[in-house]
Amino acid sequence: MTKLDDYLRFHETALSVRGQRQQLLASNIANADTPNYKARDVDFNAAMNLALQKTANPGVMAKSDQAHMNTKGTVAGVVPGYRTESQGNVDGNTVDMDVERNAFTDNALRYEASLTMINMQIKGILAAIQP
Repeated sequence: MTKLDDYLRFHETALSVRGQRQQLLASNIANADTPNYKARDVDFNAAMNLALQKTANPGVMAKSDQAHMNTKGTVAGVVPGYRTESQGNVDGNTVDMDVERNAFTDNALRYEASLTMINMQIKGILAAIQP
């Protein structure tokens, strides 16, 4: 099972990180009208590298199993940063719906691509083991 796990690990990790980022982006969209809400996002490459390396981030508890939940408020152990404000809003909200929709759609497409690739890997494995 170790080789099989290693074979599927990259896209499994990518799906997990993309799913967590999707929740963060959805939270930004949901709070578009909340006064003083600050839009947040995470650097996907940093989160993915950290998830793949499985290195401990200072202040973040080490996980000994993939099923363990991440520390609240992080994406794969990376603390989301605040987006730079491009257009000021009177109520202090920094959510730009155009930016959020683009990021949400881009992340959803990449999530779907990873899902397709992992499905193709599984189909390849099944084709290889069938007589």
